[in-house]
Amino acid sequence: MNKENLFTDFPAVSAKAWKQKIQADLKGADYNDTLIWESPEGIKVKPFYTGDDLDEDLLHSPTSASGWLVGQHILVADVTEANRKAKEFLKNGAESLIFTLANDDLEPKELLKDIAINSTPIHFQFQFLSVAYVKDLLAYTDSVNGNIYLHIDILGNFCRTGNWFADFKSDHAALKEILKEAANTPTLSIDVSLYQNAGANKTQQLAYALGHASEYLNFLNEEKLLHSDLKVSFKMAVDGNYFFEIAKLRALRLLWKTIAAEFGVLADCHILACPSKRNKTIYDYNVNLLRTTTECMSAILGGADTIYNLSYDAIYHKSNEFGERIARNQLLILKGESYLDKVKNPSDGTFYIEALSQQLAVKALDIFKQIEQGNGFLKQLKAHNIQRKIKESALKQQIRYDSGEEVLVGSNKYLNEMEKMKQELENNPFMKKNFQKTIIEPIIEVRLSESSEKTRLDHE
Repeated sequence: MNKENLFTDFPAVSAKAWKQKIQADLKGADYNDTLIWESPEGIKVKPFYTGDDLDEDLLHSPTSASGWLVGQHILVADVTEANRKAKEFLKNGAESLIFTLANDDLEPKELLKDIAINSTPIHFQFQFLSVAYVKDLLAYTDSVNGNIYLHIDILGNFCRTGNWFADFKSDHAALKEILKEAANTPTLSIDVSLYQNAGANKTQQLAYALGHASEYLNFLNEEKLLHSDLKVSFKMAVDGNYFFEIAKLRALRLLWKTIAAEFGVLADCHILACPSKRNKTIYDYNVNLLRTTTECMSAILGGADTIYNLSYDAIYHKSNEFGERIARNQLLILKGESYLDKVKNPSDGTFYIEALSQQLAVKALDIFKQIEQGNGFLKQLKAHNIQRKIKESALKQQIRYDSGEEVLVGSNKYLNEMEKMKQELENNPFMKKNFQKTIIEPIIEVRLSESSEKTRLDHE
């Protein structure tokens, strides 16, 4: 049988014919009211999609879903312990390390002792800003080509804390010096996960990612530090809306390609992805395993470059060997047993995901243009417009959760009333209050189930 002629005996079915058949099966029910639903981003989702729904340009996405790496995150407070864990993680399947450095007295040589930095991609996230520390780190890793990522994000710190590390002028001067020192190392990073974990919808996340990146690109342009192979990293949080999250990451690459070209930057971005904290719960915590599994799948199929998982108990437990091992093994199973690294881009030509990618990109671009017309992302932050928009989006989602329309199993539906968690809390799982004086209102991460969990804990 000639495979090329396999379907020649079957007549093509038009979108109109499909819709007529569906309407007949509905037996009088309204097609739009029954089968079309609207997402928080204002996207009307249809029950089926065809090639007619696609823009031809979307058929050639720059996304690749086959080269992703299994990452593991380590918060570094004690350098010896962090080094021990890093070597153990690599021995047990991790392919990339993500270090979050708590302070600037952590010796790079000790942290990376006996780690094959020439073959292991390593990401450094900083909770401080120090030119001297970056110089020491670069001096130790100078022989490494392409395996070191410095996630310097002074604007992200400003959003998260409401203050600069020092002040606007000093932070930008430090950034300029670091960029000169790290000319051949990916340095700039945009922490989009903050916006997601605070409650921003997907088009807002994408638009704020662009606005955030645009501030850096304009700064580099002014300082004559722009070059065509500039590598920028985006840290993305992925939630449980499976297909929308795949489309979100694909849309990010398309949008980055668009805005970067305006500045003469040709290099693709690096996407570092992890599951969202926003939908994680302390009650019925094993459901978090299901949530993080589908979220990691979305990150893979959406084309993230490096993915690290969130332990099922990360919200309320200190880091522990069991939780970290399970989190890593989830990714290893997806890669080694589910073969989610074998197809370059399985989403290409998928009418639904392609259409979602296009619509998210278009809506995000509209928001980004409004931000630029308002004198840019930083000005909009200082006017508290970004914070207000995120709060509005978060409130809408909270109302859906409180009403039961948005379900978190074990928290607002199918509760185990006998479950007790008060004695299990090693970390504070609730939003931290900031009593410091700030320049702007900080963007605060908050989980959907916090209020209901507090009530349950009070009644245990």
